[in-house]
Amino acid sequence: MGEHSAPTFPQEIIDEYAALGVDLPALFSAGHLGERMGVRIVEASAERVVGTMPVEGNTQPYGLLHGGASAVLAETLGSVGSMLHGGPAKFAVGVDLNCTHHRGVRSGLVTGTATPVHRGRTTATYEIAITDEQGKRVCTARLTCLLRDAPAPAAP
Repeated sequence: MGEHSAPTFPQEIIDEYAALGVDLPALFSAGHLGERMGVRIVEASAERVVGTMPVEGNTQPYGLLHGGASAVLAETLGSVGSMLHGGPAKFAVGVDLNCTHHRGVRSGLVTGTATPVHRGRTTATYEIAITDEQGKRVCTARLTCLLRDAPAPAAP
């Protein structure tokens, strides 16, 4: 599925998580499902998260990008933004995802861009625009995450 670079985070955020012993780029690598689908996070902050996913390997029987694949990309990107908004004392759990599919895509790479709609103390909502390589919108999604308190680290 090609070579991909590591996620890009603002240095102050990397430092904040590193002080807690967390490798932020590894944490936000998209996880097992995202890895199987080829999701790559290329830019990440609470204000904007960008990621890509290949169409190949993520199609439905008609050869079009599967709507569920778009949902995986959208939830991944919105969750990353929500977690960065919540900071290291919180973790984000998706509670609502909706996707509107605008056009089919048969090949290439799609790019998702997540931007905040609401960032509160207990919830965060992101809109995710997924586009094809020509910049045409393929899918519009909205994800709301509940921000929960992270468990306290175990005593040594």
